[in-house]
Amino acid sequence: MSDLIILESPSKIHTVQHTLGRGYKVVACIGHVRDLQKSKLSVDIEHGFAPTYVEIKGKEKIIEDIRKLAEKSDHVYFATDPDREGEAISWHLATILGFDMNAKNRVTFNEITKTGVEAGMKSPRTIDMNIVNAQQARRILDRIVGYKLSPFLWKKVRRGLSAGRVQSAAVRMIVDRENEIRAFVPTEYWSVEAKLQTAGQRKAFGAKLSTVDGKKADLKTKEDTDAVLKRLENAEFKVASVKNGTRLRSPAAPFSTSTLLQDAAQRLGWQARRTMSVAQELYEGVDIEGVGAMGLITYMRTDSLRISDEAKAAARSFIENAYGADYLPKNERNYRASGGNVQDAHEAIRPTMPDLLPDTAKPSLTTDQYKLYKLIWSRFLASQMADCVLNTTAASIEADGCVFRTSGYSVKFDGFTVLYEEQNDDAEENSALPPLEKGEVLKVKSVDGIQHFTQPPARYTEATLIKAFKEYGIARPSTYASTITTIISRAYVEREGRQLKPTSLGEVTTELMKDCFEDIVDLGFTAEMENDLDKIELGEKNWVDVLSGFYSGFEKSLAKAETDMEGKRVKIPDEATDIVCDLCGRPMVIKIGKYGKFLACTGFPECKNTKRIVQETPGKCPICGKKIVQKKTKKAKKYFGCEDNPTCKFMTWDTPTAEICPNCGCTLFNKGGAKGKLVCHKEGCGYERDMK
Repeated sequence: MSDLIILESPSKIHTVQHTLGRGYKVVACIGHVRDLQKSKLSVDIEHGFAPTYVEIKGKEKIIEDIRKLAEKSDHVYFATDPDREGEAISWHLATILGFDMNAKNRVTFNEITKTGVEAGMKSPRTIDMNIVNAQQARRILDRIVGYKLSPFLWKKVRRGLSAGRVQSAAVRMIVDRENEIRAFVPTEYWSVEAKLQTAGQRKAFGAKLSTVDGKKADLKTKEDTDAVLKRLENAEFKVASVKNGTRLRSPAAPFSTSTLLQDAAQRLGWQARRTMSVAQELYEGVDIEGVGAMGLITYMRTDSLRISDEAKAAARSFIENAYGADYLPKNERNYRASGGNVQDAHEAIRPTMPDLLPDTAKPSLTTDQYKLYKLIWSRFLASQMADCVLNTTAASIEADGCVFRTSGYSVKFDGFTVLYEEQNDDAEENSALPPLEKGEVLKVKSVDGIQHFTQPPARYTEATLIKAFKEYGIARPSTYASTITTIISRAYVEREGRQLKPTSLGEVTTELMKDCFEDIVDLGFTAEMENDLDKIELGEKNWVDVLSGFYSGFEKSLAKAETDMEGKRVKIPDEATDIVCDLCGRPMVIKIGKYGKFLACTGFPECKNTKRIVQETPGKCPICGKKIVQKKTKKAKKYFGCEDNPTCKFMTWDTPTAEICPNCGCTLFNKGGAKGKLVCHKEGCGYERDMK
């Protein structure tokens, strides 16, 4: 007889089984085993929002196998993921198997390592029904919104649409930002910049005009700027003051989910879904050569910045041995996440073994796993290192009543920057200034007036949208990636490069929602609902009361919307093109259908001609030489293929470029983004080189 351990993912089985050894049988349920029935609401609103769960189709054999193993085991432990979904899965399994809910058979692993697994097994507990009820409340909320609101959108906008509580608020954010950009009126302003040299230096340094006759330089027109330039034509530029000092730069905190997704987007060019998928692999475990099977990082769905004492001690030991005592701060660094809704059950995202260098693990990892592990490892180790010390200089330079200011720095001690710097740190423009003395007269190389215009707010990218999710509190770490994936796959939002832009469907639907269901798309309301779910998890609120409070207002809004919109239908505006229908000669427009955008003739219904929208690329097919076009999978993932498909079978995830292979003359493809490689896909060629 043995003890049965039920995991969520089969990827963890090998690592956990290896850690626990004989006497344990480790299996996986592969996610949820029960859910609300798809074809029905499955929620009894009039009787306490009681849900009706059914076993998920296709899971029958998994459930039966687990039941047979449970009957033969001495003890059964539910070791699903340490979050709301994992707690709910354990509860569903315990319910199906008929277990006593007061039994201490729930264990959690913050990291899939020997230490993490053994620590989890030493502390079994009962299934936490507060966490389960928080998950149930979210699931029922989303089911009510989806099943009650979607049919309304079918009647008033287009059949097949769906609505969601968090996703509708996310689309509104993107639509509102687009409206801000359209309404923005640029304002002209000017600056004056001087290039100056000291007597002993050939290299010039820059200084910007700060004040004119003691007042802030506020140059709005070319005429204002020309007047200042005229005044400075023969002026003597003299150093008025010099202030030397020291500035400390402290490292960033270790990653939470939101900061990991942002940094991976900025540095690696990854979408949130890709980042979370690779992080999941690193958490679940990899067989590292010379070490064995282990999870390389702690749990990756977290908004906590807490680090265990053991991890901090291990980091300090590694830093001292690898870099020396000077790179250790006097005291351990502790970080606290901002905001009142942080769940501190998990640690921040960190490597499970700080002394496992990325390059040591590299031979056992995929390219993506290595890149993400290196990013997480570097950020964590840097977060425990000493400050970077900068020597700074700030100077004022006077010329005929005009004061220019300049500043610069040089690195006195690199500290944590030997490993990692935030992207905004890298963007700092100042460099060291030459030695300056008060009263020193400077040589003028140039004085220029520069025209500027105020810029509209930028469209959201995945990174900035996730940052906004965190700031507004409208989502949680476990839903960031799925929310973005959903609004894109449902054609409410589209990517334009890295930017997120609302489609006409997204704009029309959002305006209708704002008119009829203000609460659903209100950021404050959505954030408050997320707070209520957190309070359910903490046992501070009753889940049925929260659902009742929501539904009473939602039901009234739905009834009023049905009345106000009686007999009305919202039209989705078509996007004009210069493409002519090859059947009737009328212009074609871009419409949005169930599977995204397509071309349709304006002569409908007389002419029913439609076409796929094909986005050509600069490359040529390495098999047949025809054009390569951009395509999308059903999940909206971009790939490239020959225009002659299916006759020609060529397709790739790599992006075609305008560059030609020096060996065979075929198109080169970008594999891995800005820091990846240029590769040739001509069979037998094998040419590749790093991106420049």
